[in-house]
Amino acid sequence: MLMTKQRRPAIRTLRGWAISVLQEAGAIHECEEHGWMQDRADPHARERAFDTARRDPPQGMSAQDAVAAVAEVLDGISDTCPECSQQVD
Repeated sequence: MLMTKQRRPAIRTLRGWAISVLQEAGAIHECEEHGWMQDRADPHARERAFDTARRDPPQGMSAQDAVAAVAEVLDGISDTCPECSQQVD
């Protein structure tokens, strides 16, 4: 029986790749109403994302650069949706 490994979709930017890794690890998710990325504040999911970045960086990139890209995306994501928090006011 022929077995194939599921391939990730082609990502055009490093930021897109990092977001994809974080979503697959469960470290971030989208606001269902507005689509903003939200940090789930799950340390185990974050570590899984960093491990994936170290083990499987994008082609032509070092593991160190891939980890830095994941950290940069995490630094720019809040745990609340900006639009949802405005609706409460």
